Amino acid sequence: MDRSPPTPTLRSPRRLLRLLEIDRAVFYAIVLRLWQLLAGAGTIVLMTRFFSQETQGYYYTFASLVAMQTFFELGLNIVVINVCSHEWARLEIDASGTIRGDANALSRLISLGRMLFQWYGLASLLFAVVAGGVGVYFLQRQPDVGVSWQMPWLALVIASGLLLWTLPFNAVLEGCNQVGTVNQFRVIQAMAANGAVWTVMILGGGLWAAVAATSARLACDLYLLLVRYRRFFAPFLRPAAGERISWRSEVWPLQWRLAVGGVFSYFAYFLLTPVMLAYHGAVVAGQMGMTWTVVTAIQAAAGAWVQTRAPRFGILIQEERYLELDRVFRRVTLVALAAMIVASGLFCLLLYGLQINAYRVVDRLLDLRTSSLFLLAAGVQLLANSLVYYVRAHKQEPFLVVSVISNCLVGATAWWFGSRYGPFGAALGLLATYACFTLPAHAVIWRRCRFERAADLPG
Repeated sequence: MDRSPPTPTLRSPRRLLRLLEIDRAVFYAIVLRLWQLLAGAGTIVLMTRFFSQETQGYYYTFASLVAMQTFFELGLNIVVINVCSHEWARLEIDASGTIRGDANALSRLISLGRMLFQWYGLASLLFAVVAGGVGVYFLQRQPDVGVSWQMPWLALVIASGLLLWTLPFNAVLEGCNQVGTVNQFRVIQAMAANGAVWTVMILGGGLWAAVAATSARLACDLYLLLVRYRRFFAPFLRPAAGERISWRSEVWPLQWRLAVGGVFSYFAYFLLTPVMLAYHGAVVAGQMGMTWTVVTAIQAAAGAWVQTRAPRFGILIQEERYLELDRVFRRVTLVALAAMIVASGLFCLLLYGLQINAYRVVDRLLDLRTSSLFLLAAGVQLLANSLVYYVRAHKQEPFLVVSVISNCLVGATAWWFGSRYGPFGAALGLLATYACFTLPAHAVIWRRCRFERAADLPG
C-alpha cells in the first residue's frame, strides 16, 4: 500500500489565505506596505550615501509640513468611503467597466462625486497658498545649515495640492468595493515614486527628490482615474438625473466630527519631526522622521486587514448581517494585531543587529529603546483604530470628543517631553496617552454602539 503523503493542491494555500483573512484587497495592501518597508531600507542606504544628515532632516520635515493637507480634507475622505459603500450595495461594475444597477443609487453616487470635485478643487487651492506660506515661515526661522530648500518646497506644495484634488475619487473607488484594484495600483504608484526619489538622489538633486516622488504619484493617480476607470467615472460628467445625496443631512453630520478630529490628528502623527527640528536640530529631526516613517509603515501594513474591510463592513450593515460583521471584525483585528507584533519584532532585531555591528546607517535612525516605545504605542493605536472602523461603518462618528482630547494630549506630550527630553520623551508621552486614555475610551464607545444596535433589532 502506498503510504506517501498526499500531493499538495491549490486548496491548501487558499485555505491558509482564508484562515488569515487575506483577500485580494488585503494582499495588495500588504504587498504595498512590504514594498514601502523594503524601499524604505533602500532609501536609508541612498540617503546615507547622497544626503547629509541635515538634508535628511529637511526631507522629513517637508513630509510633516505637507501633511497639513489634513486641515483641508476636513475628514471627507473617510465619509466618502462609508457613504459610497451603502450605495454600492445596489450597484455593480459590468465587464466593460460601466456602473450598472439601481438608478437612484447611481444618481446619488454621481451627485456625491460632483460635489467632491468642487469641494476638493477649492481645498487644493487653499492648501497650496496656506501650507506654502506656513512652511516658508517655519523653515526660514531655522538656523542656516547650508540646505537649499526654498524652490523645492514651493514646487512640492503645488504638486501636493494637485494630488490632494485626486484623493476623494480614490475614496469613491474604495467605497464602491474596488479596494483590491486600488491597492494593486498603489503598489505600482509606490514603486514609481520610489524610483523617482532614488533617481533624483543619485543625480544629486537633494530635496527635489520629494518633488519627484509626489509628481510620480500624481501621474499614476491621473492614469487610474482618467484611463483605467474612465468608463466608471463617465456618468459623473453629467448632472445626477434622479435622487441626490443631501450634504446637510447625510454627509455633514458625520463630516464635521471627522473634520474636527482630523485637524487635531495632525498633532498626533506629524508634529514630532518639526518639534525635533525646532528644538534639537536637523540631525535629530532626520532620525525621528526616518524612524517614524518605518513605524507608521508597519502599523499601516498590519492595519490593512481592518482598513480594507471598511466597505465590506458597510455592505454587511446595510444588509443587516450583523453576526457575520462581528465575526469578520474579530478575525481581522486579531490577525492585524499578530502582524503588528511580528513586524515590530523583526524591525527591532534588525535595528539591534545594525547597532551591535556599528553599521554607518544606524546613525540615521533612533536607538533601539526609543524605537521600541514608538512601535508599542503604534500597536496600541492600531487596536483603537480598529474599533473606529467598525463604528464608522454604521455611518456614525461618536469619537469626536475622545479624538480631540487624545490628539491634544499627544500633541502636548510630543511638544513638552519632546522639546525637553528628545525622541525618547516624545515616545513615552505617546504610549501613555494611547494606553491610558485613547484605547479605553474607544472600547467604551464601541461597546455602547453594539449595545444600541442590539436594542434596535426586532425581537
